[in-house]
Amino acid sequence: MQDIKMHAVVKKLCLIDKIIEYLNECVGQDGEVIECLIQPSLTLLRKVLCADPVLRVSLSQQSSLLTLLLRVSLIFHEDCTVVTEVGALFCLLLFDEVSRMDMWSDNPSSKPSSPSVFSLPVSVFRRYHLPVHALGHHAVSPYSMVLPLSADCLALKPVSDMLRMAWNLSWYHGSDNLLKQMNSETKIHEFLDTLKLSTEDTLTLRMTHTASGLKDCLHSIVQAAAHREARAAVTRMSFYLLNDRLSFKDGTGPCGITLKSLSWHTTLNRFLQVLPACTEDEKLLIDIIHFLNKLLKEQRKYVSTELLNWLLELLLRHSPNPLFDLLVLTESQSREEADAIRTAVRQQLQKELMALFNTLLLSFGAVADRKCLELFYVFQTQLALKLLQCLRVTDAPHFYGLPSLERTLRGMAHLTAFPGWSSHSPLTKPLEICVKYLTGLLEVITSFYVERGGNAMSFMGKGVTKSTVLCLLHLSHEMMAQAQSSEWMSLWFLPLGSQGEEHAPTQQGLAWLIPLWVDRDPEVRFTSLGLGSALTTLAAGCVALASSCQNISGGLWGTVVSILLDQSECSMVRREAAFILQNLLVIPMPSVIIKDYTWQGPCVHDEDSGLSLTGKPALQALLYHCHFYEHLSQMVKHCYLGRYTFDLNCSALHGTSEGNDLNGLDDSFKFWRAPSRMSNQDQDPSSLSTSETTVAASLGSAEFQPHMLCAAPLPEASHDQFVAQVAGQHETASPRPPQDSSLSAPLPRQCVFVTPPLLSAVCSLLDSLLATTPGDTADALRQARLMELLCGIADAALLETRVRELQALLPASPPLEHTQAQVSFLLEYLSSLSRLLQSCLLVDPDLLVQDELLKSLITNVIRVLTIYIKDVLDAELISAFYQTWTHLFNLLATLLRKAGPASLPSITMGLARHWAAVIDTFCTCVGLSTTCPPLYTASLQFLSILLTEEAKRHLQDKDKTSLRHSPTLASLLDETQENQASVERLNEVILQSYEGKSSKDTLRRVAANALLSLLAISRRAQKLALRASLVDGCIEQMKHIHAQLNLDCLRPGKAALKRKDDGFIKELSIAMQLLRNCLYQNEECKEAALEAHLVPVLHALWPWLLMDDSLMQIALQLLCVYTANFPSGCSSLCWSSYGQHPAQAAHRGAAGSSLMLCILKLASQVPLENAAVQQMVFMFLSNLALSHDCKGVIQKNNFLQNFLSLTLPKGGSKHLSNLTVLWLKLLLNMSFGEDGQQMILRLDGCLDLLTEMSRYKHKSSPYVPLLIFHNICFSPANKPKILANEKIISVLAACLESENQNAQRIGAAALWALIHNYQKAKTTLKNPSIKRRVDEAYSIAKKTFSDSEETPLNTYYLKCLENLVQQLNSS
Repeated sequence: MQDIKMHAVVKKLCLIDKIIEYLNECVGQDGEVIECLIQPSLTLLRKVLCADPVLRVSLSQQSSLLTLLLRVSLIFHEDCTVVTEVGALFCLLLFDEVSRMDMWSDNPSSKPSSPSVFSLPVSVFRRYHLPVHALGHHAVSPYSMVLPLSADCLALKPVSDMLRMAWNLSWYHGSDNLLKQMNSETKIHEFLDTLKLSTEDTLTLRMTHTASGLKDCLHSIVQAAAHREARAAVTRMSFYLLNDRLSFKDGTGPCGITLKSLSWHTTLNRFLQVLPACTEDEKLLIDIIHFLNKLLKEQRKYVSTELLNWLLELLLRHSPNPLFDLLVLTESQSREEADAIRTAVRQQLQKELMALFNTLLLSFGAVADRKCLELFYVFQTQLALKLLQCLRVTDAPHFYGLPSLERTLRGMAHLTAFPGWSSHSPLTKPLEICVKYLTGLLEVITSFYVERGGNAMSFMGKGVTKSTVLCLLHLSHEMMAQAQSSEWMSLWFLPLGSQGEEHAPTQQGLAWLIPLWVDRDPEVRFTSLGLGSALTTLAAGCVALASSCQNISGGLWGTVVSILLDQSECSMVRREAAFILQNLLVIPMPSVIIKDYTWQGPCVHDEDSGLSLTGKPALQALLYHCHFYEHLSQMVKHCYLGRYTFDLNCSALHGTSEGNDLNGLDDSFKFWRAPSRMSNQDQDPSSLSTSETTVAASLGSAEFQPHMLCAAPLPEASHDQFVAQVAGQHETASPRPPQDSSLSAPLPRQCVFVTPPLLSAVCSLLDSLLATTPGDTADALRQARLMELLCGIADAALLETRVRELQALLPASPPLEHTQAQVSFLLEYLSSLSRLLQSCLLVDPDLLVQDELLKSLITNVIRVLTIYIKDVLDAELISAFYQTWTHLFNLLATLLRKAGPASLPSITMGLARHWAAVIDTFCTCVGLSTTCPPLYTASLQFLSILLTEEAKRHLQDKDKTSLRHSPTLASLLDETQENQASVERLNEVILQSYEGKSSKDTLRRVAANALLSLLAISRRAQKLALRASLVDGCIEQMKHIHAQLNLDCLRPGKAALKRKDDGFIKELSIAMQLLRNCLYQNEECKEAALEAHLVPVLHALWPWLLMDDSLMQIALQLLCVYTANFPSGCSSLCWSSYGQHPAQAAHRGAAGSSLMLCILKLASQVPLENAAVQQMVFMFLSNLALSHDCKGVIQKNNFLQNFLSLTLPKGGSKHLSNLTVLWLKLLLNMSFGEDGQQMILRLDGCLDLLTEMSRYKHKSSPYVPLLIFHNICFSPANKPKILANEKIISVLAACLESENQNAQRIGAAALWALIHNYQKAKTTLKNPSIKRRVDEAYSIAKKTFSDSEETPLNTYYLKCLENLVQQLNSS
């Protein structure tokens, strides 16, 4: 199609019609048919349209084609190529008329022209963001009419006025200098009179210049002789604020900046300090308060502390205080309200005052000034007391002003939303204020809602109900914070009973709350259920609410479950029901009925069989009966993650059931006053049967039906429309249960969506169920496959997209608040899900340990942890990210603890894919030790556990020859060169975090654990620690601790190392462990420790180490690491500490002593009480046994004589003791050198004892005595002694007939070493018995190893036997 000549051919074949047919077919099937043809078809259509202007004109008039292209772009919105092609087609069709402007000529050419190339004016490119590049032509239309400038034009008044103003502004270099010249007394005539500004020009300049205009306004207010002039000036000041708002400058506009520099407070102050004396005064005060309110709103983001202080000081001044006093009308003022005008003005004044106070409350979100905050706290409580006076619910109804009440309650809702609003009164206690509020608010509910039959008969506006319930919700949290005990719960109880029930018993409780749960307004239902959730956080609230639900069939449990599973209810209401159910599960419930027990839990009663269940069995029966987990599964499958949704108008397929009453919601009492089948007098409130509660649904079917989703695409709309859509569905359903009360809730056949916040509450509920009934809940989760569904909702890609939108702030992006809300909801869901997953791992790890589930979960978690959030400006959103990261790090840590082998490869692979971002996240978290300690702790704990599991896997795979292709954490830390600087930064921040915290800081231990793990696995971390002088610092810290311990000993009445709160044990332990891991397999660090005199410091601490086994064990571990493959370190233990470190000589006893002698003395104490310390001592001595100097000290000390005192196993035991095995390993290391072999041979009876020990076994080292004999046989000087001991020869010869190949190899190698170059051994070993064993072993070995694969050990074994046979057969 690059050749235009071919276009005519394809047009004859009806290519365009065929393409449109394909597109219609594809759209009709939602893009599932001929998907592969869409992009080529669009490309062909674009090429044809680009070259054919006639076809463009024809198709551009077809609106159906434009709609079709739009639908194609929406279906394939993820395919960039398709979207680009559609954008190009729109550009060709929509701008076709503009592109043909060159044809609108007055003199068109009579000759036919070739097809014109598609071209657009430059002005189009400047105005629109076109998705394609097109040719451009003239920047200015050639058809625009440009009139020649005539001399008469200058004489026109508009032109002369503009010229005069422009001349003066240019002459005086701006409006500021021009205004100064106008205000000066000296007038300089520098140009013609015709260019001088007129009076009208001067007034215009003063008005349009913000600073000058505001000054004139303030001057007019000061000089005003009447109310009208002052009100006009204040109104003009409001217009300047309006200009700032229209210019999108908010508080940074010219008016806001100018007001900060003007002393306008003084001008307005005199009107705010006195009570208005007449109606005109009140009107002026209304205008001033309105101006202040607008000013606060415009400057909310950049509010001035000076302005807030001025307002608060004005409001908190002593009597008279007109702004507060005007909120409450006195009796004289009430009598004066006979005048309608005065009444309207007074009401408007109160309305403006309340609006000002509400705006003032909202302005303190980002204030940090201490004085301002203290004034604000006092203002809160004073305003609370004043609003309480406005709540006149005891007056007669005809004096009751409903708009005033609604306004007061709205102000209370704003006020009570702040924590601690009641705690800043010098005269009234916080709880007393709360009780007064509670009394007044409950009177509103009882007088105008409950006693008047619910919302069906009430004349009250819904705003009153909404604000009242919201105030009660805030009040519950305030009372919980201020009260010392839960006795305040009884203050919420009210007597209930209508006029027609004179003989009915008065019922105390929270029954007034239940009608609000079925109010017609979803916000009232949501808030009232939230109030129930707040009250049930206390056990007393759970009992009271359960007692108040006696009149509801099914009781509290059934009611809450029914609301939660009501598919026609909106998500925010169901979410609060889930919270109530979660709170009910917190109180321990019995499995059987217990008398005099306050909380029995749910109770299920079967009337047919007479069976009753209580507590946990009843809970399981209730959940099973209402198909609880099946409902949750459907909820998860229909979670909507987008921002908005329109009303899809998806009604039930078969209409509503016959029993539904469309007006049922008008009388909320019909639901909650339904008669119970059980007597309310004799039943415990918490044991009412829950089997009678019905899940209200719009269908009457008792069978489960799958959800039928609408096939139409889901466009985006506002969140309010989504709520309205769900609420509208609710209004078509009856809240009353049908005649057969059954909890078998049908799944409605309609479009039902749930939101992530509801799923967050469901996750928390499942977490509580796992804690209450772990086994049953785990089985139910497994059967319903809920964990797979819940994990599938967690979409890191969606979260990343939304965060990028917040960072980019493109003009076409949705409102910032909507995106922030969506991100907050997703983060909340991830936090709740992570807590649930942790509980699953603790109860049953198999719920998560599945390959596909585990891989996808870990991938999403790591992607969320690596989201770049530094450009996100919202502080609350950053806090939400930190909280979510905390839970995700805890989840990964729990996953490693409970399923380390299964999860470690996936976690390591995920970290490797995002390694640079992972390091940045860790560095960010470590830097939050002060602002966010939980995240700091969680991140470092996860890192520590991850490194520990990596080390365990390394030890397990050490003997495996198979190559592992997956990356390891050690390779990422040490071998990766791309992110070397980032890795070094991570090491530095962890080290600095450890060193920068005091010893009493609990976070220091967290940093120490992470640093310990990092040093143990990373060589690069050790180098950086050495460069940062960590070795010297730890040794200096040990010296300091030693000095402190010595000082404590000198203090009377204080026992060192006995007071755990001193922290010396912990600090010394951490220092030695850091040294241990830093020295591990690192000779440079060991050299640094040698130069820093590590051994003398440990020698000085030795008496303190003997007093604590844990410290001794850590010290011995440090010495083992220090002396491993480090001869200089071994030799340093033998030196006299007196000459090495003179400052410590006074604390070590006699001169010439060494740490080596202390170790030998400790090892001689047989047996030690602590087996771990005993094992570490001998392991340390085994290291020292390889050093010539240390062996000399051992020989001089006669330490080896203790070996001869060991006792062999008696009776039927065939296993050596642990102490004996430790001794054997020590002797084995000594036998590696000839001097050590001589020391062994000089012990009388040592060889015989070793021969006896060789007959016993030990699971860890079964052939150590044989190895000792093997090593001794290699020394020519020792061969005669071995040969003279017939028992040793017999043992070595018997090894050839052993079933164990290791024993065979040891015996053959020892005999070959013994016979080599030793003629006397040949004669002795030619014994027929020994020779026969050698020949048989050789023949068997040749047959066995010739058929099998050769290994180095088998080859060596054959060589030993072959040489033995040759030596024994030679003469």
